[in-house]
Amino acid sequence: MLKKLLVAGILTASLSTVPVHAAAPKTYQVTGPVLELTADTIVVQKGKDRWEIARDAGTKVTGDLKVGSKVTIEYRMSAASVEVKPEKAEKAGKAKKPKG
Repeated sequence: MLKKLLVAGILTASLSTVPVHAAAPKTYQVTGPVLELTADTIVVQKGKDRWEIARDAGTKVTGDLKVGSKVTIEYRMSAASVEVKPEKAEKAGKAKKPKG
């Protein structure tokens, strides 16, 4: 009985720390003429830079999207992969030894 109460208490405590609603990542915008258009990407010219933005079936498009159209694209940044680098080991004998 005590074990069940302890487990129930731990579960309740851990659930209370879970956020109820996680905020969506920040959105950004880029505006310019469309240079290229495929089923997977929209390429826009912004100043001297080419911006290649991915799109999929869920991308909402209003208006007639075609090469040459001036568009404003709202996008979010998302990580495609993350590689964690190993920490550098402390060098043995950090302090320099006096020459003798």
